This record gives sequence, C-alpha cells and structure tokens, in this order.
Amino acid sequence: MKEDFRITHTKLVTQETKTTKLFLILFYLLFLSFDAFYYFLYPLLKGKKQGIPNEGLGIWLYVIVIGLLPIGMYFLKNQKPFIVKYIYLFGYLGTDIIHNLIIYLNSEKPFQAGNIVEILFVLFTPIFVNRKYFWIASSTLIGKYILLGILLRDSHVLLPILIFLVFTAIAFVILNRFFSYIRSLTSIHEEFRQNEKLAVIGQMATAIGHEIRNPLASLRGFSQLQLERNPTTSEFYPIMIQEIDRINIIVNDLMYLGKPNVVKLKKENIEEIIAYTLSISKHQAEQYGVIFETFMEGPLPSIECDGHQLKQVFINLFKNAIESMPEGGQIKIKIKVIETGRMLISILDQGLGIAGEQLKSLGEPFYTTKTEGTGLGLMVCHQIIKDHLGQLNFESKIGLGTKVDVILPIRQ
Repeated sequence: MKEDFRITHTKLVTQETKTTKLFLILFYLLFLSFDAFYYFLYPLLKGKKQGIPNEGLGIWLYVIVIGLLPIGMYFLKNQKPFIVKYIYLFGYLGTDIIHNLIIYLNSEKPFQAGNIVEILFVLFTPIFVNRKYFWIASSTLIGKYILLGILLRDSHVLLPILIFLVFTAIAFVILNRFFSYIRSLTSIHEEFRQNEKLAVIGQMATAIGHEIRNPLASLRGFSQLQLERNPTTSEFYPIMIQEIDRINIIVNDLMYLGKPNVVKLKKENIEEIIAYTLSISKHQAEQYGVIFETFMEGPLPSIECDGHQLKQVFINLFKNAIESMPEGGQIKIKIKVIETGRMLISILDQGLGIAGEQLKSLGEPFYTTKTEGTGLGLMVCHQIIKDHLGQLNFESKIGLGTKVDVILPIRQ
C-alpha cells in the first residue's frame, strides 16, 4: 500500500512539474510581450513616446516579477511544484495592486491597467485540474479589481470584472469536463482491475476446483459413514462434516466464478425461493438464536430468473446476516414491487454493522469483514445479481445492523 502511494505521488509530482513549467513559459511570454507591445510597439505606431513609464513601481515591477522565477525553480527542483502556482498568483497580484495604488491613488487619472497574463491565471486552471486553485485564482483576480474600485472610487474596474466573470465561467465548464473525463478513465481502470481479479480467480478455480471436489466428497462420505456407525462414541465427526461442507461452499463459489455464467431464465415464484432458502438457513439460525420474520406486500408476480442461482444468493445473504448476530436477534425480510418492472427484497439484521469505508469494498475479490471469511460469497452474489440485470445495495451502521437490498427486474 505504501509503495503504491509512493508511486502515485511521484507520478503526480512529475505531471505537476511539467504543467508548472508550461505555465511559467506562457506566463513570462505573455507578460513581457504584452507590455512590450503596450509600451513600445503601440506608441511607435501612434508616433508617441516609447519606453516603460516611471509611474508606480516602474522598472521594479519587472524586477519583482522576474525575481519570482528563481523561487519557483527552487521549489520545482525540490519536488514541491504544487506551491509554485500560488506563489505566482499572490506574488504577481500583490505587486500589481501596489503598483496601481501608487499610480492612481489620490490621482485624477481614470483607472486603466491590467495585463493579459491575468487571463492566463484563470484559463490555465483547468490544466492544473485543481478545483481549490480554480476558486482561489478566480476569486482573487476578481477581488483585486473590486478592491481597487473601492479604494480608487473608480467605476472603470467594472469592465475587467465582467471580463473575468466570463472567463471564469468558461474555465469552470472546461474544468468540469476534465474532471468528468478523469472520472470516466478511473471507472474504466477500476473495471479492468476487477476483470483482471476475476480472471485470476477463474484460472485458479478451473485449475484446482475439480481436484479439490473429488477428495472432498470422499472425505465427507467417509466421515458420514463413521458417524452412522458410531453415533455416540465421537463428537468430532459432526465437526468434520461441518468443516468439509464449509470447504465445499468455498469450492462452489470458486467454480461459479471460474466457469462461464449462463443464466437460465424461467418464471419463478419469489416466495418459494425465499421459503426454500429460509428452510436451508433455519438450522444455523437456531444455533445463533436468530429469528426470521417475513413481510410480503400484496400478491407478488412471478419473475423470470435462474432459481438455483438466486437461492445461492439468498443463502449467502442469510448466512452473513445470521453470523453478524452472535448474541441472537431478528432478521426482517421484506418483499414488494417498488415500481413497474422491478421487485425489491430487503434483508435487515440487528447485527454488529459494517463501517462506511468497508461497505465500499464489499464484493471485491477476497475482501471480507469476517475473521474466517474468504470474500467469495458476496462476490458471487454480486455477479449473479449483475447477470440478472439487477442491483445489490448495502446500508449499515455500526451497532445498529445492516440492510441489504436486492432489486430484480420482473420481466413479465
């Protein structure tokens, strides 16, 4: 985990360094070329006096702005590129505010200042892909002209404020598009990562599933035979059978993930499916002191599904709910049609609950909140419900229990 974080951080630093270098090149190119045009080329075309005026900070304005370059390069060299854009934003705007106040404060001249490089601060924010910097840069630039307008009592600042509002809106749209694109790429990457995990599990299941199942059947048969022959002489045979059955469940999960998922749809009665799985789970529930309570709203239509696969889903879900209540409790099962074409089966327990950060990982390969779990059960449930074009949702609070919603299309 630490290694992954280090690699990710290194990549982010590298990308930010490249982006910052591009920003610095454009910053000085625009800053110097704009003033060169304004103070030299434009007056030359008009036949007026050329040169940088001595008003305000004069030549010191350029000394200070160019002096920001070695500071920025120092932070880039020391792998701290994220601070450079803030240094330039506040360094340039602070210097420019002082420069303008010296010129226009207590002066009758109308306000007429600014540099095209200020637009770069706003329009370049999507390239940094940083919402915090976007809002700081936009609000600081607009705030600069509002402050100058108040101090100078000059309405000429309204035009640059309007211009920056327009450019801020454009940059905001571009930034959101960037984030949307990044989210799409991240989602695709996560999907590929999940598929790779599934492929590994599938290969493993194909390789060892059959090899495990054959001796497992022999072991269970032998243990069952010895239990029948000596029903009162040993207490270990029932434990052996129970553990062999647990191994068999794991193998079944592996085999499901390792073979092509073929859903054989036919009309099934959801009440019968739930009743069957409850009868299977009844013995375990009694051992834990757990009681099932079922609520069904109105006449329920039949649904097109693979009954055997759904039974596997509900057996896993009931098993998880039971094991979450070591001190006993109640499991409420509610079934109803929630809207046209969809059926909701809710399973609510009174168990220990699951933390919010753990909920996000439920269903991932080999992720489990149990000390002796494998994480395959819920993974199989997710896959089966996905194959049925349904949804499997979890809600939980620590100490209050967990709610599992299974949503299935009815397809009548």
